[in-house]
Amino acid sequence: MSVAAALHRRPRLRLGLLLAPPMLWLGVAYLAALAALLVTAFWTANSFTGEVERTWSLENFRELFGIGVYKTVTLRTIGIAALVTVVDAAIAFPIALYMAKVASPRAQRLLVVAVLMPLWASYLVKAYAWRGMLAEGGLIDWIGKPFHASSPGFGVTATILTLAYLWLPYMILPVYAGLERLPTSLLEASSDLGAGPATTLRRVVVPMAMPAVVAGAIFTFSLSLGDYIAVTIVGGANQMLGTVVYANVGAAGNLPFAAAVAMVPVVIMLLFLAAVRRTGALESL
Repeated sequence: MSVAAALHRRPRLRLGLLLAPPMLWLGVAYLAALAALLVTAFWTANSFTGEVERTWSLENFRELFGIGVYKTVTLRTIGIAALVTVVDAAIAFPIALYMAKVASPRAQRLLVVAVLMPLWASYLVKAYAWRGMLAEGGLIDWIGKPFHASSPGFGVTATILTLAYLWLPYMILPVYAGLERLPTSLLEASSDLGAGPATTLRRVVVPMAMPAVVAGAIFTFSLSLGDYIAVTIVGGANQMLGTVVYANVGAAGNLPFAAAVAMVPVVIMLLFLAAVRRTGALESL
């Protein structure tokens, strides 16, 4: 069989060959950027002029791992990213389950549009909207006043709430797609074998949906890990790794140290993906 005939009969092969050059280019550009980041992390900045000196040194990493405040910022960032992922998973799963297995086809389409609509708004608009709600005398204070409750104010809690809202669609859509592929016959078979709704949910639906939840977790965890805007708007005096990078690129002008700090979330994500891969969830996506 000729190559032309093979391509004509295999549209997936043809599509793969068409996408190979741009995907290869994107991969090379991404890896080159990471390599440049890693190399810059081993350079130093002149303390007087601020210019980058291309002399190899481990000083940036000694400062990063030797000063306690950066350890605190790293742990805070990981904790916030993990909590945002857990909150989004807990909210997204019932919504996605209803969309995939309960709602009518018309309602499914409307719900998908409703989930996507927040993505049409600007990131800054949504973040500042949460700042307005969380501020003293804001919407949360007004709603909680009859119950003698008040807004948590600006801080870690506000950051988790804001990031959980921002990244929720990135969790709902993969979980919805995974649950939609779940055969209804499996649920019926579980019911025929005497399992109740709770047992079916625990032993059939949740295990089958875990790869989709993992896919959503990769989005929410990585996006939260690298965020620096939301914490600046609603985080109060708290910092995350992203804000440390931003401060050293901007006001401090210490690009090598910023590169060293930026390597921390990269390494964390590599470890996270390695842990996910060991569970076998990635192969089931």
